[in-house]
Amino acid sequence: MNIRSLTRGDGVVIGAAVVLFIASFLSLFSYDCSGGIDCSRLNSPNAWDSLGLLMSIFLAGIIGAALVIVGRLAPRKVVGLDLGQFGTAFTVFALWTAFWTIIDVSGAGAGLILGLLGTLVLAAATVAGPLVPALKAPLVGAPKPPQAVQPPYGGQPGQGYGYPGAQQQPYGAQPSQGYGYPGAQTGGQPGQQGQQGQGDPAQAQAAQAQQAAPQGGAAPAGDFTPFWFAVPVARPLYGEDGAPNPIAELAPGTWYLAVEQRGQGLIAQTQDGRRGVLQDTTGIQRG
Repeated sequence: MNIRSLTRGDGVVIGAAVVLFIASFLSLFSYDCSGGIDCSRLNSPNAWDSLGLLMSIFLAGIIGAALVIVGRLAPRKVVGLDLGQFGTAFTVFALWTAFWTIIDVSGAGAGLILGLLGTLVLAAATVAGPLVPALKAPLVGAPKPPQAVQPPYGGQPGQGYGYPGAQQQPYGAQPSQGYGYPGAQTGGQPGQQGQQGQGDPAQAQAAQAQQAAPQGGAAPAGDFTPFWFAVPVARPLYGEDGAPNPIAELAPGTWYLAVEQRGQGLIAQTQDGRRGVLQDTTGIQRG
């Protein structure tokens, strides 16, 4: 379960379910005690005193809200339908029952009035939640992307520095070389190393850049730079071999690393190290 997959519409559903639970303890009917009528002995029942109204309005709405939230956190299907679809049906049924009940009674109490408002908001949120952009926004904001690690003195761009998770190299170490002064090659003459180590730092950096240039030219240069991103809604991640079945699902509120561009899709890496193709990149948030 990923709580960051909840949307603002789900927050409205949870709030309406809480209102329904509170309304179930309030009186269902009101009485006119004017004209000298003694109402001190009248005991107005609540929903827990009427099993029919309790099940058809209040519990039906609460169960529907629970199915919608569980279906969002852990998607499951029953007889080919999502749990959220069953939950929507329960909330619409609760609204329908509350509407005709409050029309039928002569004096509706606070329990019925608040129950009608709760089921109205609940049904509207479950139906319009997947359709209205404002309700589709994440309920919990995405965490900040990891801060990039600054390369230490002597670190070469593209050799592992500058993005989270890179393996840093010791001070003065050249890629694919041993330890030594900046710009010195392993196996060189001690006199040459001493001269470079005692020279001006600007000259040492220039010599280092000249030696790093052939190494950088050996690998094909690309315009793509890895970046962190988050998806607005849950989206499947397919294998790089082109298999039709997804290997993982990217959840909203979690940052993933895009390591390569492939056509219109991205090669993304999950937190557990799996790599795959994200075919739908619309609306992603770059870190």
